[in-house]
Amino acid sequence: MSAQVHEFKVEMTCEGCSGAVERVLGKLKGQGVDAVQIDLPGQLVSVTSTLTSDQLLESLKKTGKAVSYVGLKE
Repeated sequence: MSAQVHEFKVEMTCEGCSGAVERVLGKLKGQGVDAVQIDLPGQLVSVTSTLTSDQLLESLKKTGKAVSYVGLKE
């Protein structure tokens, strides 16, 4: 399966919040996650991954932040 870019809306208000997101997704690097891009002002997280959106959502929920799936980025 080829990697797709999934977009998530994550409630992030500071560097600490985006750091928490990077930490949980960083654990998946080499296990399906290729790249993570965080847009702190826009509260968006783009994840290039072969994992499903549900798997990524479960990981993002571990941050304790409000998370919703936006969709696939073209």
